[in-house]
Amino acid sequence: MAEQHTFVAFLRGINVGGHHKVPMAQLRGCMEAKGYWNVKTLLNSGNVIFDWTFAEEEQSLASQLEMLFEQTFGFPIPVLVRKAEDIFTLIHSSPFEGIEVTKDTRLYVSFTKEFLKQPVSLPWVSDNGAYRILQENDGIICSVLDLSVTNTVKGMETLEKFYGKNITTRNWNTLLKVADKMS
Repeated sequence: MAEQHTFVAFLRGINVGGHHKVPMAQLRGCMEAKGYWNVKTLLNSGNVIFDWTFAEEEQSLASQLEMLFEQTFGFPIPVLVRKAEDIFTLIHSSPFEGIEVTKDTRLYVSFTKEFLKQPVSLPWVSDNGAYRILQENDGIICSVLDLSVTNTVKGMETLEKFYGKNITTRNWNTLLKVADKMS
């Protein structure tokens, strides 16, 4: 019998501005119908915790979910999958330790589909100092945005320039909630 593991699927570009609507109850239902279990969603932005056997690698599992979701919802939904232990390891590493957080500070964690070699020397800081990429490890990127420096959010454009478009980003607080829901 295969061993059960917990995974997190991060869906990209759903329920944003009224486009690509994906009801979370329907999402859970289609996954459960395909044999995934303990399926839980968090927020409406596509954070799905589920259990599955460790028969596939994360990219293969993401491809399976992408096909399932396109069949179910009628449009492509990019999916990035990570093992629960990778999320816990990241959180326990305290990647934002020492960062002064104000009302204008945004702490982000981005996930890439492919584990690319680091395309830029880190830590990397934008010319105006508003955006910093602190670290990247196995396709997980931690960055900080300071909105007090600029009203224009260029952080996601910068990440796509360095790491490509197969990327999705979550606020650090969302990731903490995902981990809490897995506990």
